[in-house]
Formats: sequence, C-alpha cells, structure tokens
Amino acid sequence: MLAKIHYDCVHSQAFLPIRFKLHLLMPKRPTLKLPPLDYGNETVGQRLARLRKERGYTQVELAKKIGLIQALVSAYELDKTRLSAEMAVRFALALDITTDALVNPKAATKKNNVRKPSLKVVRRMEEIEKLPPRQQAFVLSALDSILRGAVAR
Repeated sequence: MLAKIHYDCVHSQAFLPIRFKLHLLMPKRPTLKLPPLDYGNETVGQRLARLRKERGYTQVELAKKIGLIQALVSAYELDKTRLSAEMAVRFALALDITTDALVNPKAATKKNNVRKPSLKVVRRMEEIEKLPPRQQAFVLSALDSILRGAVAR
C-alpha cells in the first residue's frame, strides 16, 4: 500500500514540485537570432518626440488625444517603454502620419516628408482671422517685414 501511494505521488503531475511544472506553463525561449534593426540616427522614441514637436503638440495634449497620461508618452519618447503595434497605430493616427513613417526611418518618402503647419501656427492664424480687417492687415504687414528681415540674414 505504501508503495502504491509513493508511486501515485511521484508520477502524478498534481504532486510534482513547481519547478517541474513550469516547463508546462512557460513558453520556450526564442532560438531565432535576428540581426539588429538599423533605425538610422534616431530611435523610435526620438522620432516620436520629433514628430510630436513638429506638429506642435505637447506631451499632455498628445496623451489626451490618445487617451493616455503624459508620463506614458514621456516613457515612449525616452524609449523606456517599447512601442507595441497598437500604440504605434494610436500615435500615428493622432499625429496624422503612417505607422511606417513612425517606426521605419527608411520608409520616409517625399510624400511623407511634406511638413504640415505647426499646431501653434494654426492656432495663431485662427486668432488673426478673428480680428477686424484693419488689425489683420497690420499683423500681416508686421509678419511680412519680420520674415523679410529673417530671409535677408
């Protein structure tokens, strides 16, 4: 009888020590060795930060648009958090770019490189359009002279 109980305990998976059960639960380690990807001179996080700034968003504004908190946007930009496929799509939609432009630096074409106006500039232009025509003319005249001076330098 004692031999039968010992046999049942040793050969039943329910009584195996945890270290023997882990191989049943844990996935195997990948054995595929892939060459590292060449992201050019900037990481995905750095590219995300650059694209966000080019479009005039703060981290808080972008986070709100996606439904995140600012700390997560910062973590993605600092490459502390790896960008999943779903998050790449969310960032791309929020920034109005393709996911390819976000994660693949070599995919940038002339079509993707068309720079959209900064959100800051768009907001200011909307405010200028609300002004009476004479004040609009004055602001635009001042801007023209400033821009001519900048080009002359």
